[in-house]
Amino acid sequence: MKFSFWGVRGSIPSPGPLTARYGGNTTCIEVRTASGALIILDAGTGIYALGRALAPSGPVDADLLITHSHWDHIHGLPMFAPLFRADTRLRLTGARDAHTGQGIEHVMQVQLQGSYFPVAEEAIAATIGYRTIAAGDVLDVADAVVTTVEMNHPVLNLGYRIASGGRTLFFSGDHEPFAQPATGDTARRAAAIEAAVHGVDALIMDCSYTESEYPARRGWGHGTFDAAFALALRCHVKRLYCTHHEPGRSDAELEAVFADVQQRFASQIGTLEVFLAAEGQTITL
Repeated sequence: MKFSFWGVRGSIPSPGPLTARYGGNTTCIEVRTASGALIILDAGTGIYALGRALAPSGPVDADLLITHSHWDHIHGLPMFAPLFRADTRLRLTGARDAHTGQGIEHVMQVQLQGSYFPVAEEAIAATIGYRTIAAGDVLDVADAVVTTVEMNHPVLNLGYRIASGGRTLFFSGDHEPFAQPATGDTARRAAAIEAAVHGVDALIMDCSYTESEYPARRGWGHGTFDAAFALALRCHVKRLYCTHHEPGRSDAELEAVFADVQQRFASQIGTLEVFLAAEGQTITL
């Protein structure tokens, strides 16, 4: 199994010379299972470049797993080139919208309203299937087993554990550390997340803030570098990939923040490998 980053920024695209090294597109990750089947995690603006890369290769057959429906995780979807090919088969999977009660197909319906986009869903040539799921569901996707868990975010955000060919990865989408000490339902949810993360070969985690930035952003639904490092160590993860980079943070500032947290965890880190996620990076597990 392998995966590639096509978008690693959070909240809003931030292209330009100050973010060119790690990339300015919002969240999108390409996963290839052991058999080569295509799973796409989220549809931020990074999915545009993924679609262009896929277009010359012929028919596209893919499963798109949406963590949640905030704009930075879906706003590239209408510009995904394979949608406009009749030989594309796309299965769109995600949670029910708690506010409207509607299934994941509602994402496409809203995005493709005439007020927001000039092409109606009826004009899209691809065959699109929809699967609305809940936290705790276990899915068979090609030769992979996908386990879902509820993360901590203002809307329902599903974390995905993908297992294929004896390798595993976990993608958090957006996740804010739980207040400590965790009790009741919070403790149950935290335990479910740690069970899903435990022992994975790669943990791809929301690391938006530093510890000093976080108090002013409490409740916004995003994580810290320190919380991600601590989770990876508790759960005996092999590699941690920090993503959802703050859009206002330059590449140089991002590297400085990362170096600082590495230094503070130096005595604990052991065999854990840690990385800043970067567009164009492909990792084989």
